[in-house]
Amino acid sequence: MTKKRKRQEDFQKVKLKVGKKKPKLENATDTTFKTKAIQIPEQLKEDGVLPTQNRKLNIKDLLSQMHHYSPGVKHNALLGLKELLSQYPFVIDAHLSSIISEVAAVFTDKDSGVRGAAVHLLQFLASKIRAEQIAPFFPLVSAHLSSAMTHISEGIQEDSLKVLDVLLEAYPALLTDRSIILLKNFVELISHQQLSKRLKSRDKLSWMLSVNPNRRVTSQQWRLNVLIRLKKFLQAVVDGSSDTEDEGLQEQKDNSHSVRNPICISWKLHANNQQHIQLFESGGLRPKINSSFRLRSLTSVMDSAEKGLSSAENLKGFIEIIIPLLIECWIEASPAQSAPILGNLLESESQQLMQQVLSIIHLLWKLTKRHDETYKMELWLRMNYLVDFKHHFMRHFPYSLQDTVKHKKKDSCKSNRNCMKSSNNVDHLLLNLTLCDIMVSLASTSTLQTDSGWLDMIRKFVTDTLQDGSKLNSKQVNRLLGVTWRLMQIQQNKVATEPLIKAVYTLYQQRNLLFPVRTLLLKFFSRVYQKEDLRTQRMRSRSKVLSRWLAGLPQQLALLGLKNPELSNQLIDIIHSAASRSNKELLQSLQATAARIYDPLEGTLVLLPAEAQRRLVQLVYFLPCLPASLLACLSRCCIMGRMSSDLAATLIGILHMRSSFAGWKCQVQDNSVNDVDYFSFLFSTLIGFSREELTSLQGIRGKPHISQTQLSPIRLYLTDLDQFLHHWAVTEVICHSLSTIPSQSQCFDILQTGICKYLVGLVVIPDSTAGSVLCAINKLLDQACIISENLHRFLASCCYSLLYFLLTIDREDAEHLQKRDMLWGSCISALALLPRLLRLMLQSLQVSRICREELPIVAQLLRLLMQHGQLRSHMITNEFLVQQIIKDIMTLKSGEVQEQWLTDLHYCFNIYLASHPQTPGPINTVY
Repeated sequence: MTKKRKRQEDFQKVKLKVGKKKPKLENATDTTFKTKAIQIPEQLKEDGVLPTQNRKLNIKDLLSQMHHYSPGVKHNALLGLKELLSQYPFVIDAHLSSIISEVAAVFTDKDSGVRGAAVHLLQFLASKIRAEQIAPFFPLVSAHLSSAMTHISEGIQEDSLKVLDVLLEAYPALLTDRSIILLKNFVELISHQQLSKRLKSRDKLSWMLSVNPNRRVTSQQWRLNVLIRLKKFLQAVVDGSSDTEDEGLQEQKDNSHSVRNPICISWKLHANNQQHIQLFESGGLRPKINSSFRLRSLTSVMDSAEKGLSSAENLKGFIEIIIPLLIECWIEASPAQSAPILGNLLESESQQLMQQVLSIIHLLWKLTKRHDETYKMELWLRMNYLVDFKHHFMRHFPYSLQDTVKHKKKDSCKSNRNCMKSSNNVDHLLLNLTLCDIMVSLASTSTLQTDSGWLDMIRKFVTDTLQDGSKLNSKQVNRLLGVTWRLMQIQQNKVATEPLIKAVYTLYQQRNLLFPVRTLLLKFFSRVYQKEDLRTQRMRSRSKVLSRWLAGLPQQLALLGLKNPELSNQLIDIIHSAASRSNKELLQSLQATAARIYDPLEGTLVLLPAEAQRRLVQLVYFLPCLPASLLACLSRCCIMGRMSSDLAATLIGILHMRSSFAGWKCQVQDNSVNDVDYFSFLFSTLIGFSREELTSLQGIRGKPHISQTQLSPIRLYLTDLDQFLHHWAVTEVICHSLSTIPSQSQCFDILQTGICKYLVGLVVIPDSTAGSVLCAINKLLDQACIISENLHRFLASCCYSLLYFLLTIDREDAEHLQKRDMLWGSCISALALLPRLLRLMLQSLQVSRICREELPIVAQLLRLLMQHGQLRSHMITNEFLVQQIIKDIMTLKSGEVQEQWLTDLHYCFNIYLASHPQTPGPINTVY
């Protein structure tokens, strides 16, 4: 066999037949598999189609077009985004990160149309996105803004200011967190570093104003645009600082006249250890606890760049850079040095630039006062900048606006020359006042001799402005009063301060002042008074102008009434503060005006809200004298219901403390409250109605206002529920005051005389008055009191009339049902205390004189009296009278079918009286 043949045998090829399957190899891999479908019903419900705008583009399509090379496509994408987000606001929350990043990225786009569309979209988004939503993405926005502000293209720089406006309006707190970076960007927008060889060796490079002829606006206009934004940014920094203070007068840290939230203390709860009062040393608005430890602020552990302008080092560094640049801007805009003094007229654009320069410096000065070492900072500012400020700022002071106003407005501006504004809304008076505020902050008492020259200029300007009669707005007055206060602190002698106070008082006397202006003036005078009061404790030399102002406050309060409740509250606070310090002039004026303030019909007390009423009631304590006429007004205020019962109780308590019955160990002020007048006040308030009102009630007849029975000569006038509850609450306080008078028998005699003189003989008496009289009798009655026969009969008639009224109230009459418990208790207490009163009332029940419809009422009354535990022994004593009344009722009902009420009456008589039980239990009657 040949070799070829053998080789073929070793590798013999298998021949496959047609129609037969190929046999499987021994090492073949099984590649078969099975699949099953996965059902997700919730996802299948949504088809995944995102909302689209008019061009059928959804949010993803529009965001992807933001990366297109064509400016037109990007511009249309921004417009489409605004359209889509306007129609479907919920898309903003779902794609907030992508929207913010894509919009911020086009801040530096080369095309001005794209940048303008981005600004409009950002303005739209700012109205839809809250600060806490955008906060995680704000570093990215701020980085793109910083890139745009420092961009080489002038157009991008100009549009970056528009972006800055939107962010300052919507997110000032977030923007000021990166204050150091943005402040440097502001500086670079208007200046460049001076890189000469002579200055390279210095530690700090100087900056100088830059001029770019390629801009569309002039260099001065460009600097004005940048400084306007810088001022807004610094204002946001000031507003966002921890110790937020207002401008001008209100920014002084020793402002003692401020709104305080009083702690309401209930002495009853405190005495029972149910209310805890925490006291602080020198508390005020911010309680301080004596401690030698001082907590380190969180800013001390931050990096210097993170602190921003809250760091004194960073603030000083920025001031050193920006102040020289601001002075250069001022020099460019200020009048020529060769111009005469009378020619200090400014064009509107120059004045705008100067206004922004001073406003920025003023805000920086405010930031310096937020640091702990304020004195060192003020000394540093004075050493570095006072000379330049005097040379440049005060050289042409004061400044006025060039007359560019149209002729047809000339006449209307004559009476309001200080408020004249240019077409750009610039106020030249505010410019001068801002300059004054900056300059006086650099002066102090120790530098008075050195600074007397320019301080006299400022003092004269301030005095003239206050006295010239012009109508000033609140912003001008605020800054004006701030400068005035600082001048008074620098030179505190009366010769210097009195003309300033007089000038402010001249402004205060103007008519039709705006409410914010009037408020600022009140706060200023209040501060001056409190400061003077502390000083005059050592030397008695008060300002005559201030005394005149204080004396006029009560009259202003009486005239103001309800015209301006907020202003009335401020007047009341100042009057209260001065009255508590026993200011003689104010107390005399308050005494003279008290009758108008506390008039029960149109007085300030009854017109103002509850909180103001409370303060006015407290002022009663400080009145030197409380004559009978004033007490009559106060009594009417208590019972008319135009102030709460709690406040009426407070007033009654104050009058009791002013009376001779308060139990003072020291002698009470002479002639403060006469005893006779005090008792007249208590009795009038107890009755609840004036003599004229009681006389007018005598002519009223019939229901629904009158409750009448044939067995009593007294008819009840039914008061409405609110009036009744108020009168009853006041009655309880009056009874308490009467019970604290040492001689109870004499007090009872006085009360008895008043009742017999003014009430006995009346036919119609209010139900609240009858109940109040019974309540007072129950409170004052003791064994030493002797009751006259007239009073006995009057009280018996009142008791039966009240009991008859209570037993005839319809169950549907919810208003009168609420009176039942109070009146029933008063009647039962009086009948239990006075056995003769019960006997007289039983004797008056002559059933032969009444109609048959009233018989069940009399029977029910007898049954309830017999069932009552407190009256059991008295009813047994009067058993014969009760038995006779029952016999008379039986006589009238003889020959008729005995009704259930008559059966019940017989049963009660047999149970409680006929058997004469010796130990009656305290049965509480339910009727």
